Amino acid sequence: MARPNAAEVRKLSDADLTEQIDGLRRELFQLRFQQATRQLANTHRFKEVRIKLAQLMTVQSERQRSAAS
Repeated sequence: MARPNAAEVRKLSDADLTEQIDGLRRELFQLRFQQATRQLANTHRFKEVRIKLAQLMTVQSERQRSAAS
């Protein structure tokens, strides 16, 4: 999976950003659940999801800070 660069993430609307964050949080929860029940096949997916989630949350917080000032 290719990671999106910051420019691509910044092009997303606020609604799309929130939707993707929620989806990735759900996916991360499911990955943790699969790992706990020993059903997880590809453990590298944890890192990919965490990195993408961090990118999205960073852009979201940047927008919130700029809107507040």
